[in-house]
Amino acid sequence: MIELRLAKSEEIQIAMDIINAAKIHLKEQGIDQWQTGYPDYDCIEKDIILQKGYFVVENENILGYLCVDYEGEPAYHDMQGTWNTSESYVVVHRMAFTDKARGKGISDIVFRLVEKMSREKGITSFRVDTDSDNKKMQHILKKNGFSYCGTIWFDNSEKIAFDKNF
Repeated sequence: MIELRLAKSEEIQIAMDIINAAKIHLKEQGIDQWQTGYPDYDCIEKDIILQKGYFVVENENILGYLCVDYEGEPAYHDMQGTWNTSESYVVVHRMAFTDKARGKGISDIVFRLVEKMSREKGITSFRVDTDSDNKKMQHILKKNGFSYCGTIWFDNSEKIAFDKNF
């Protein structure tokens, strides 16, 4: 069974290894996302300290890492476009999977797990962003019911933003 579990401070390097492998994977696909340093060690360490960093695990095997944040994303205040949702929301950042876990539909499961966790907190709105050239993530988002809303400026580049109610 796949589940989310909080990452521990002694596991920062495991998360960084997943992130760094994802950076290589993106570069190999010709996607410029995550090629300027972000996300770095300090970013992941902060996720984990603030208890926003999660591992995707199956039978204790770590399949991926992501940040689940309920405090809002400041970059979303200056969006060029319109959000479909106005209430409090969950945002997922820095979602990355191990080489062995990629291409197996695990991101769909992760989105459902985040939605379940969010519902338990009374949150039913979900926002996320990605690079315009990350067609794989755009496909995953649309397949999971997200709608395109506009563009934001994040990590020194324009990103496309999506949201959904669940």
